[in-house]
Amino acid sequence: MTKINEKTLRVKYLRLLEKFANTAKSCLKREDFDLEKFQERMQKNKKNLEKCQAAILNSTYGKALENFVNACLDFSLKKEELLSLANALDKLKNQNHKEKHKNYLKDYND
Repeated sequence: MTKINEKTLRVKYLRLLEKFANTAKSCLKREDFDLEKFQERMQKNKKNLEKCQAAILNSTYGKALENFVNACLDFSLKKEELLSLANALDKLKNQNHKEKHKNYLKDYND
């Protein structure tokens, strides 16, 4: 597989994972959370995710995102545990975003 195809596949896979995770987070944070509806929604999103070929993710955020999606599909974890994982994922994403821009400014100032 060419390098461009690998990158395109990885970006597509990451976007689908993020879409899945965002849907899961919004469902988990609802006041009227219903476990059955949550499981139905996750199964529906799983079908969309299965249409895309899985890619190898090297970043810590990508791996954490994939782990969160797998945890949502596990159905053995409670709402509180999933919310904890979601919050940790958000924290990791924000941390990576800040570091990325900090490094950019560091290079700019030198």
